[in-house]
Amino acid sequence: MASLMEELLGILQTEAEKYEELLELSKRKTPILVSGKIEELQKITDEEQILVDNINSVDKKRTELVNDIGNVLNENPKELTVQKLADLMMEQPQQQKQLLELHDKLKRVLGSVQTINEQNKALVDQMLEMVAFDMNLLKSMKQAPETANYNKMAANTGELFIGASKFDAKQ
Repeated sequence: MASLMEELLGILQTEAEKYEELLELSKRKTPILVSGKIEELQKITDEEQILVDNINSVDKKRTELVNDIGNVLNENPKELTVQKLADLMMEQPQQQKQLLELHDKLKRVLGSVQTINEQNKALVDQMLEMVAFDMNLLKSMKQAPETANYNKMAANTGELFIGASKFDAKQ
């Protein structure tokens, strides 16, 4: 049982480190979103995807380990919480303290990741709205009515009316 708990602590430490890396990537992404640098955004998104795959792998190992601990303790793994594991570790106060500290660290980092991701999502939504506005503007310019402007040869110039007056007093 002690080796399983040590392994769990190691996996939780690795998971916390991976989430801290994800937090740093998310923080780096914010100014890139503001500046609209698509190539840099793509690079960070690729890095994030690799990191998320790593996190999923570590998470899968953690789940398997919790299942093993549940089997050893004859407990339902789905009901094994950090607090329950900490209570079971009363005789190992150092590991118990480490488990609770890692739990708190993960909660803090995940909260920060969630906050940054919500901000980044809002920025992406704003960017999409601006793109949609620009597309609608371009579309409406193509559909604008022609003006009744004529050149010196009495031919229609074919200019589009886009709201600004193009009256030329010289003609």
